[in-house]
This record gives sequence, structure tokens and C-alpha cells, in this order.
Amino acid sequence: MTTPVCTSASKAAAPATAAQTLPYPSFSSYMRARQPVLLRTARSLTGNPSDAEDLLQTALTKTYVAWERIEDHRALDGYVRRALLNTRTSQWRKRKVDEFVCDELPEPDPAPGGDDPAERQALRDAMWRAIMRLPARQRAMVVLRYYEDLSEVQTAEVLGVSVGTVKSAVSRALGKLREDAELGLVRG
Repeated sequence: MTTPVCTSASKAAAPATAAQTLPYPSFSSYMRARQPVLLRTARSLTGNPSDAEDLLQTALTKTYVAWERIEDHRALDGYVRRALLNTRTSQWRKRKVDEFVCDELPEPDPAPGGDDPAERQALRDAMWRAIMRLPARQRAMVVLRYYEDLSEVQTAEVLGVSVGTVKSAVSRALGKLREDAELGLVRG
């Protein structure tokens, strides 16, 4: 520590203890007070909440080890931020990336049944666009029957119509969907 060159009369008359002059008398009080702010900094460095918690824990461990050597406790946040940044940089440098040269690119085995997820999504999107082109009443009945999995009786009760109306409207809607040009292109 540095020795003061000149002291005022009030300081010389009543010497203060280190706990009275420091904003954080102990490491645990500092950690409790500043952890949320420092965790936000760690999250901005890592982008992952779990990695941020690990990074902050490592930086706080380094701060705890150096606690007695830190003279200016008003600069603790800067010290911890520097420890966060240095630790993150070290982690990044130590990251091992294995690359192997091969003749063929490894491709995942196709899903059973030849189902391609991209094709399934394209069909799903085309189906919703086709459903949205149906008249409102038919669209409501198709959605209740096939997406909400209601029975014909339940669908009729929800819409306040007869069961026969549900059957005929759903039949017409399914016919329109079978003839929809966009669905034919996706399926074919």
C-alpha cells in the first residue's frame, strides 16, 4: 500500500478502520451487491446463460484470491470485468476444433420412410395457405375437426349448426383442398 504524504488533522485525530473506508467491507458483500450487473456483462460476452454463470464464477474466484491486494475497492467492477474478459479470451483460445479431411462429406442417414423435414415443412405451409383460402365457415370446420381433433358432434355444438351441416361443409372443403393447385405441386 502507498503511504500518504500529507494527512489532514481530522484524519490524524481519528484513525478509520479499513472496514469503515471501504465501500465493500468483505468479498461476500461485494458479490451480493454487484452479482446481477456482472452477470449481465458475462452474458453479453458468452451469449449463453449457463456459460455466463460459469464465466462469472471463475472471474469472482480470481477476484477473491486477489481481494487483499486490491487497493482501490472503488475499482472492483473494472477488475472483475477485466477478469471476465481475460477468462473468456483464454477459453476461446483453448477451444479445440478438430477438422478432418475426408473424400465425402458425412451426411446424416435419411429418416425412415424417406421423410425429408424440409419437404414436410413445405407441405405444412402449403396446407395452411390452402386452408386460409377456404371460406371462413369451412375453414373453421376443417380446423376444429382435423387440427383440434373434435368429433362431428362436438364441431356442430361449437359452431351451433347441425351435424349434417358439418359433414357436408367438411366434405366440400376437403374436395377444394384435393383440387388445390399448390398442394398438388408440393405433393407431386
